[in-house]
Amino acid sequence: MGRLPGRPWLLAGGGALLLLVGVLAMRPRPKPPAAPVAPAPVLQPEAVSALGYLEPAGEVVQMAAPVSGIAGTPRLSLLLVQEGQRVRRGQLLASFDNRPRLKADLAAVNARLQALQAQIRLQRREVERYSNAASTGAAPLVLLDEKRDELVKLEGQWREALAQRQGLQVDLANSELRAPLDATVLKIHAQVGERPGNEGVMELGASDRMEAVAEVYESDINRVKLGQSVSLTSENGGFSGTLQARVLRIAPQVSRRQVLSTDPTGDADARVVEVRLALDPAAAARVRNLSGLKLIARFNP
Repeated sequence: MGRLPGRPWLLAGGGALLLLVGVLAMRPRPKPPAAPVAPAPVLQPEAVSALGYLEPAGEVVQMAAPVSGIAGTPRLSLLLVQEGQRVRRGQLLASFDNRPRLKADLAAVNARLQALQAQIRLQRREVERYSNAASTGAAPLVLLDEKRDELVKLEGQWREALAQRQGLQVDLANSELRAPLDATVLKIHAQVGERPGNEGVMELGASDRMEAVAEVYESDINRVKLGQSVSLTSENGGFSGTLQARVLRIAPQVSRRQVLSTDPTGDADARVVEVRLALDPAAAARVRNLSGLKLIARFNP
């Protein structure tokens, strides 16, 4: 059998090919590009909501009825205003049934004062006459002393009647209720024929400008800041749309909740912080006569 002719170049080429395949197999493969990581969603802070009510920006004046001795509070005999009405300083608001009796008592005291003044004038003449007579020995000194004592007694009665008249004048002035300042009648607590109770006759608001008071839960108050914008809506449809306001003042203490929700499951014993809100001028004009109206305040984050 014959031998195959040698082919050294073929063997060398096969070895080189095997070497190349081995090198390529050992070379690290490139890692596939990492999938892009989606950014975590940014959670928007929830708005703080609270119940509240409207009230005048100025002070609220409680107009009380007078107390007439042991008879107590007189009955209301005349009522000249109604809720929502604007009144001026000094305007007559109401009158009480003790006024006619006080007028009669005052007239009687005035008549007594006139009579006492006449008696005092006569008695002073008597004292002067007896003093002259006693100085010449024409009248005993004991009679002069009696005339002087009588004069002192009459002058004492006159001072008592004068004090009585002053008291009656004060009571007579109090038998009428007059506005102490320019204001709006917010609430009337008593009607004609009734004896006003502890709430008085009526409440006056000292300003046309309205503000809102929101009761923010204690747990949410850290998200309320001065100047923060607030949107107000009526809980029961007292006004349409939304009113704009801003945080004016935050109470420094926690108190019990005063405004109760129509939701029967609401927590009446919740601890809240009162936040006073200043209404925009346009909003304040819309609710000028709606003091006490319940609303929902939404504090914009």
